Amino acid sequence: MDYYYYWDFVESLYDTTFTLFFFVLMCLMYYIGVKGYRAKNSYGGISSILCGVCYLIFGYYNSVVGGGFFSYPFNGFMVWWIFMILVFNLIFTTIIRGDIKRMRGETDNGKVGSRKESILRRYIKKMTQENPYKDDIPFKMELIRKSFHLSGFLLLIAFFGFLALPPLTSLVNDGIITMIQQFEPSYNFIWGDLSNYPFVFGDPQAVVEITMFALIGALAFVIVSDIIRIVWGPEYSIFNFLTKSMLRNKEKNAAGPQIYIITGIIFSYMLYMADIIDIFVFFAGILIACLSDASAAIIGKRYGKHKITLRNEEVKSVEGFVAGVLVAYVIGFVFVGPVYALMGALIFFLTDYLPAVTADNILNPIFIPIGIQFLVFLLGLPIGWF
Repeated sequence: MDYYYYWDFVESLYDTTFTLFFFVLMCLMYYIGVKGYRAKNSYGGISSILCGVCYLIFGYYNSVVGGGFFSYPFNGFMVWWIFMILVFNLIFTTIIRGDIKRMRGETDNGKVGSRKESILRRYIKKMTQENPYKDDIPFKMELIRKSFHLSGFLLLIAFFGFLALPPLTSLVNDGIITMIQQFEPSYNFIWGDLSNYPFVFGDPQAVVEITMFALIGALAFVIVSDIIRIVWGPEYSIFNFLTKSMLRNKEKNAAGPQIYIITGIIFSYMLYMADIIDIFVFFAGILIACLSDASAAIIGKRYGKHKITLRNEEVKSVEGFVAGVLVAYVIGFVFVGPVYALMGALIFFLTDYLPAVTADNILNPIFIPIGIQFLVFLLGLPIGWF
């Protein structure tokens, strides 16, 4: 009996640690949001605080709703993933600090330019010797930044698969089962009895939970790096180093757009897990949020001739507007049908072209699925109705 009590305690400890992770993020986002707002970056400040509110809800959901986000041992896997991310970022920041000290020593000794500079040193110079935050960025960098939005396709393949390819999350689950069966004694020692693993081969519930695991795992990776960027400086951000993307002024003293969109996607997927929205409504919403925003930005940047000044004084174009709304309707048509697609396109229009002081990257993936599901409730028509 003590054996089972022990593993119940371990499961509870992992759940508590995971919940605490969200509450810590909530506090940090509130601190960053206030910092950004006081630095007159109301857009980034309010958006960061809104992320903090989402993390509060995530922590509450994980601690109160039965089962939380994950079954055991996946809550333990996530805690260890977060720990490894923290260690990895600590190592990276230590390397950067050491290189900065060596560069200063070489400058004092007159050795600058005496040898070929490494990629890391060129990156440090770029981040420290010039302002990395820009009002406007080149088209090439816009493509790099918006390519992150293509992750919506990866999420689709992870959940549904593609043609003959089964869902990637199902393949992951099958691979985990095969692996732990081969190392059963070690697994039993670290995670408890193998019979308590929550899924079987081809289990559809594994698809649901492992998809959320991938989303929160991605959030943990980018948000730790982004918090370091904000608190210590952009040169210490490993995400910024890997993507080599320019930073906009809206990201100074505020979270980056990748944080907003992943947070919004997790929020809507949480609503699906709670049986509040339909899975096709979820995918219609997040793909509209990802692809319509990217289409509007890229088309507007490349072909935009007719400019529009928005309420927040941001300048966009009619061409970008048309591209974004058209893509939004097409995506909605495919996933939820022509009637509900109108709602998705309308909400995209309202959040992307009539903004106030909050990032559309967090508003779109939350409000589009909620708006479509609300219309489903009002009309009562089947999703995909023609």
